[in-house]
Amino acid sequence: MKTYDYLIVGSGLYGATFAYFARQAGKKCIVIDKRPHLGGNVYCEEVEGIHVHAYGAHIFHTSNKEVWDFVNAIVPFNRYTNAPVANYRGKLYNLPFNMNTFYQMWGVRTPEEATAKIEAQKADAVAALQGREPSNLEEQALLLVGRDIYEALVKGYTEKQWGRACTELPPFIIKRLPVRLVFDNNYFNDSYQGIPIGGYNKLINGLLEGVETKVGCDFLQDRAAWMEMADKVVYTGQIDAFYDYRFGRLEFRTVSFEREILDKPNYQGNAVVNYTEREVPYTRIIEHKHFELFGQAVYDCPKTVISREFSTEWHAGMEPYYPVNDAKNNALFQQYQALAAQEEAVLFGGRLAEYKYYDMAPVVEQVMQRCKGLWA
Repeated sequence: MKTYDYLIVGSGLYGATFAYFARQAGKKCIVIDKRPHLGGNVYCEEVEGIHVHAYGAHIFHTSNKEVWDFVNAIVPFNRYTNAPVANYRGKLYNLPFNMNTFYQMWGVRTPEEATAKIEAQKADAVAALQGREPSNLEEQALLLVGRDIYEALVKGYTEKQWGRACTELPPFIIKRLPVRLVFDNNYFNDSYQGIPIGGYNKLINGLLEGVETKVGCDFLQDRAAWMEMADKVVYTGQIDAFYDYRFGRLEFRTVSFEREILDKPNYQGNAVVNYTEREVPYTRIIEHKHFELFGQAVYDCPKTVISREFSTEWHAGMEPYYPVNDAKNNALFQQYQALAAQEEAVLFGGRLAEYKYYDMAPVVEQVMQRCKGLWA
């Protein structure tokens, strides 16, 4: 007899949600994590009474009412609406691209004026292509939004994110850029969005209530012993690491943070400000209190915490964030995926195991569906 039905490797949103449903189905689980805390990348630290998103901003958004009702049954979510601002050479622009952006860019006041301006610039991009398909990200972006928006709000930010010139990046990275001919700064089109009241740790702790957990445990350092403890393993780490990099390492981009506590109640007036010019080394500044404090409550908290985000190449020992889903890496992942498909005692899930970028709500939805299939 094994000690557990499921050993869950990784306590992020995928692992914690799986553990919740497994426990509801009467399964005995243990969740382990090599970090010194639970929660994976949604983990929050409390600093000066503010819940700081330790691994970058996380905003929950979905149009799936079942998912929204589920997470709100664990912890109530607030009414935070994501409305980032872009700073380009000291001038501020609303995101996503909407009538506020077009007024700030060109002074146009009507959808007709904005459309005419965009279409004229897109026509220049079409002419430059001379009938061929875009061969890089720059050509694709110019075809979608024209030169002015591309130069100010896309080019520098994208090059900082990926560490490469836009002319060296494949066009599929920007499949589309949203253009809204309304005065609407809400970044997401989803029906629901918000932040857990009290921070994401409340969500993770709620999901893991009644589940045995251990932190500071590296599954891959003592794999055989851990696997002996459970009938099945749910693995949410890097799939190439699970197979000892048999075919080579998958590539990622990573993010580093420069945190600062400021002796003022309000630094930038918004949770997210992107810095889109290439010469500014960081991609954005997050002011964490704006995720949960609104109106006068911002000033009732006398200090604020900001994080500058820097996007860099990933190397072994760093936290992997974003898969580099180009043709070379996708082909490499398919080799690992073929091995994973043969595993009878291991389930792979999440962005690292599936080598796919996931927002939070789709992770929860995927786990809900998977667990229904296991224990329906």
